[in-house]
Amino acid sequence: MEQPIVHEASGGFPNLVKTRLHKVLSEIGHAFTLFFQTLIQIFRPPFQFDLLVKQLLLIGFNSLAVVIVSGFFTGMVLGVQGYIQLKPYAVEGSVARFVCVSVVKELGPMITAFVLAGRIGASITAELSTMKVTEQIDALKVMGTNPVKYLVVPRFLACSIMLPTLTIYSTFAGIGGGFVAVVTLFDVNGSFFLLEVQKNLFVGSVLISLIKATSFGMAIAAVGCYKGFSISTAGGAEGVGIATTGSAVISLIAILVLDFVLNHILFNILGLV
Repeated sequence: MEQPIVHEASGGFPNLVKTRLHKVLSEIGHAFTLFFQTLIQIFRPPFQFDLLVKQLLLIGFNSLAVVIVSGFFTGMVLGVQGYIQLKPYAVEGSVARFVCVSVVKELGPMITAFVLAGRIGASITAELSTMKVTEQIDALKVMGTNPVKYLVVPRFLACSIMLPTLTIYSTFAGIGGGFVAVVTLFDVNGSFFLLEVQKNLFVGSVLISLIKATSFGMAIAAVGCYKGFSISTAGGAEGVGIATTGSAVISLIAILVLDFVLNHILFNILGLV
C-alpha cells in the first residue's frame, strides 16, 4: 500500500519544480518584452515631457534627503572600519583611498539603488497595480492610449536619469561621512584626507559609477512597472500588497545580479580600473 504513495510523491516533486521553473521563465520573458516595448516607445512621438518632469520631481527631489543621509552614514561606517582594519598594518593613511574607491565604484550606486528600490520601485508597483485593479489601465486602452507609452516610459526615463544624479550626491555624502568619521574619531589630518581623495578620484571611476547607476535605475523601473502590470484585476488590495512586496525583493536581487555582471564586464573584460 505504501509503494504507490512514494511513487506519486517522487513524481510530484519534479513536476512542481518544472511548474515553478516554467512560471519564473515565463515572467522573465514577459518582463523583457515590456522592457523592449518601453525602449521602442521612448523614441515614438508624442514625447510627453510634462509627465517626465513630474516623475523626475517625484523620484529625484523627494528621494534626495534619504539618499544623502544613507550615503553619509555609509561613508562613516567605511571610515571607521577602514581605519580599524588598516591600523594594525601601519597603513591607516590609506583610509581616504579606501573610502573614496569603495564609495565611488561600489557603494555609492548600490546604496542609492537600494534606497530607490524600496522607495520608488515599490511606489511604482503600488500605483500601477492599483490602476490595474480599478481597471484604469483598461480604460486607457479603450480610449486609444498606449499604457506603456503613457505610464511606463516616463517612469523608466525618470529612474534612468535620476538614479545616476542621486548617486553623485550619495557619493559626495559618503566621502564626507568618511571624512567626518576619521577626522573626529581618529585625529586624521583633514587636509591629508582630502588630498588623498583628490588623488584617487578618477574620471573613469565616476564613469563606472554612473554606468552602474543607470543600469540599476532601468532595472528598478522595469521590475516595478512589470509587477504593477502583471497583477490580475481580481487581485484586489491583497494582490496589490503582494505585488508591491515582490517588486522590492526582485529589484534588490536584480541590482545584486547586475552589479556582479557589470563588475565582470567592466573590470575583467574591458579592463577598466
